[in-house]
Amino acid sequence: MTMLYDDMPVRRQLSRPAWATIVHETRGSPAIEFAIVAPMLIALLLAITQIALFFFAQQNLETVAENSVRKLMTGNAQQTNMTQAQFKNAVCADLPRFMKCANLMIDVRTANSFSDANTGAPTITYDSTGKPTNLQFAPGGAGSIVIVKTMYVWDVADGPLGFDISNMSNNKRLLIATSVFKTEQYA
Repeated sequence: MTMLYDDMPVRRQLSRPAWATIVHETRGSPAIEFAIVAPMLIALLLAITQIALFFFAQQNLETVAENSVRKLMTGNAQQTNMTQAQFKNAVCADLPRFMKCANLMIDVRTANSFSDANTGAPTITYDSTGKPTNLQFAPGGAGSIVIVKTMYVWDVADGPLGFDISNMSNNKRLLIATSVFKTEQYA
């Protein structure tokens, strides 16, 4: 009796139990592995995108704050008796289009020395209408040490897998750009 070489694998494969054939099958394994890893990869990409948008907004706020404090540093705001609302409107004019003026808050205070300057995050209190009540606008005079906190309430989307970068209630994050400087000796 002659047996063909090609018949052996067929007989051996047929003689295996069905479960053994399924266990040793590898044709669909890349698709299954991708299905296991894909949700985590997508969650990671969404988290990276959210962090990138946060840093982009923070950098825009820093730029706006840097441009706006020049009005105080040079004494332009003080000499024209600019009010808090007028100064806020001037800052709002520099905001990029994706940021709303309604979410902007500005706190301007003076200090006796640079070591006395409080640059920490403020505790903001609100009235019944939702307006902040403890923000000040005291730009000082020539040679004053001034602390300007330009703050923006950024809406944050819920992140995947419980990822949350909000530091306020209702999925919001307070972005803060703080500038401390001594005003020029303007006339």
